[in-house]
Amino acid sequence: MSYPHPVPARRPTTVRLAMAALLLMAVVAIGYAVAGLLVVGGTVDRFRAAATGTAASADQVGGTVALLHTTAVVSAVVSLLVGVLLAGLALGLGSGRAGARVAVWVVCGLGVLGGCCGLALLVGQRSVPLQPGADDPASTELLGLIADAYPGWWIPLGGGLSVGQTLGYLVVAALLALPAANAWFHRRPAPVAHPGFPTRPVPHPQQSLPIMPPHPPVEDRQ
Repeated sequence: MSYPHPVPARRPTTVRLAMAALLLMAVVAIGYAVAGLLVVGGTVDRFRAAATGTAASADQVGGTVALLHTTAVVSAVVSLLVGVLLAGLALGLGSGRAGARVAVWVVCGLGVLGGCCGLALLVGQRSVPLQPGADDPASTELLGLIADAYPGWWIPLGGGLSVGQTLGYLVVAALLALPAANAWFHRRPAPVAHPGFPTRPVPHPQQSLPIMPPHPPVEDRQ
């Protein structure tokens, strides 16, 4: 009779490294959300000061300020949700659930795609600055002032985090595809012995038939 393989006593190193990477990325995402909310106040002040020398009206400046606040809040909420999601996936990996590994792979694919798109957008904005349009030059000029209103370290920080995010997702996906991780997520639970019940079947004693007394010999009658 064959029994299922017992559960490994410890998680493989690859799984623990993937969990640590996800938790680190979760902390970075939450920290980025908090930092985005902290810098928006100074960014708005610098933008207002720079917008006074343009031909934009007060309504146009106010609309751009509202756009800055909305962008900061939305970005912070998305980063916070991503951080919570990554932390939850790390805990799911620790429990050895195969569905958690599949979910991590899906999130890693989306994260790599998002990181590449964000990095491409950032590079495009820095390499091709906005030029005043003929229809509404004031609004175009205001949008061009937004990047300069942020702190000098904010744009490089965003680019560095995009690169680190992409590499982190690739590393996590590769760690979970290694043979040690496959064995961990495809393991079988060990049989549980219930107290008071035998773990092996107890052989029943063979029942013997009752011994019948011998019949007396039959005399031949002539």
